[in-house]
Amino acid sequence: MSSAPPIELRTPRQPLLKRVVSFPVLLGVLLVAPLCLALRDLVVDPDVWWHLRVGQDILATHHWPSADSYSFTAPGAPWIAYEWLGETLLAAVRSAWGFQGLFALEAAVGAAVLVALYVLATLRSRNSKAAFVSCTLLLSLVAFSFTLRPQIFGYFFLVLTLIILELFCQGRTAVLWLLPPLFLVWVNTHGSFVIGLFAFAVFALSGLVEVRREGLESRRWTPGERLRLGGAFLASLAALAITPYGTKLAAYPINMTFSLPVAVAAVGEWRSMPFDLVVGKVFLLLVLGCLLAQIALRFTWRLAEVILFFAGALAALVHARFLLIFVPFCAPLLAVILGRWFSPYQPGKDKHALDVLLMVAVLAVMIRFFPSRKHLERCIAQDWPVEAVRYIEQHHTPGPLYNAYYYGGYLDYALAGRSKVFIDGRADVYERTGVLADYLSIERVAPSALALLRLYNVQSCLLERSEPLATLLAASSEWQPAFADETSALFVRAQSGEPKIEGQKSK
Repeated sequence: MSSAPPIELRTPRQPLLKRVVSFPVLLGVLLVAPLCLALRDLVVDPDVWWHLRVGQDILATHHWPSADSYSFTAPGAPWIAYEWLGETLLAAVRSAWGFQGLFALEAAVGAAVLVALYVLATLRSRNSKAAFVSCTLLLSLVAFSFTLRPQIFGYFFLVLTLIILELFCQGRTAVLWLLPPLFLVWVNTHGSFVIGLFAFAVFALSGLVEVRREGLESRRWTPGERLRLGGAFLASLAALAITPYGTKLAAYPINMTFSLPVAVAAVGEWRSMPFDLVVGKVFLLLVLGCLLAQIALRFTWRLAEVILFFAGALAALVHARFLLIFVPFCAPLLAVILGRWFSPYQPGKDKHALDVLLMVAVLAVMIRFFPSRKHLERCIAQDWPVEAVRYIEQHHTPGPLYNAYYYGGYLDYALAGRSKVFIDGRADVYERTGVLADYLSIERVAPSALALLRLYNVQSCLLERSEPLATLLAASSEWQPAFADETSALFVRAQSGEPKIEGQKSK
């Protein structure tokens, strides 16, 4: 594809105010509004809780942890806060503005990701309408991942990286020097910086060869471009060492990828593409649709974007969580394909007054439906053992406490050191110490389950109400129910001759 300036930018430059209230901006507002409204019924990812706890501890102590201090099963095991910058941001927002602040941050970052995807697709396709449709189609693949974990910041950084590389390809070479400071922030926020480096390397290396074949092209970089790319890449690599842990933080994602086979096999977000679900079917249709469009319409693509497209598709096939990678690699290509059926934006035909009216109306709806503090607390109580934790603290439930994996992060946060957990979402700590394998045996009600609970001297168990272990303990004379509601069930080891614990509750 030509690297000429985008068609939509060839018209005389409009005044700033008209560009702010233009039709392309309206499309961006319409793109993010449904996401912000959908996030109103706050769904908190299990890992958010322990991220908050780690961030709170760093802010309180000004110390970066190097060993586990949250569990009684792996105390002192080597562990570093490899997402510490994102965690401290979450904790600071929670401390200052509560859950409403966290919701606003989640909505703002989610909107920023979508706007960045839209900008990337527009730059590449030269057509804001096609970019809007492309991002709308792809939104169904990533909407479930818009939870307030540090990974959402990393996702935003990945799209920014692709925007910078696209601008460089269009001749704006100075923007390349934004990448080293971006990687400096990125490495301290989330391990997905590895994907950004991969994309940068593919982009840079593809310009070392000249390719002119049907459907594929690669322009050889000029000596000046090679110098800038090499300098920016080396500076980005150097930035990865500027962390509280030195180079350990940069190596951590690679160590996790190749040293956690049990976690990869057991944790749901690492499963392969689920083609039995809607998300798998949409993914397959998009990949096949792009391939069929290429066969029928004979587009010419850059070598780098073809490599990234297939790398992203392969990664998503192996682990569905990598749909987050596939989408920004696919969005620009899909927008180019769709651009065959959409005329480019023409500023002279824009109705700015109508644009303003529609944007104000959309923003008013978003403000009107901003959730109250009570609404967010109700959402949290529906998914998390809020009442069970209150019961544990009021009745001094004996420990050590075994907990469902799903609840571990919440207990880290809610009990805040008053009681340590059996396990939480930091699978790397527990796999290396053997705790994860024991947990899976207990959780799956293996023949050794009760013996393992005795081995760990567990005195109480906080479980999801419907999980198999709850059924086993309810039928065991060794355990007695202490509390239950629609969300969770608490069991305490029975003491011979003692009555059941008072305060038992069932809804």
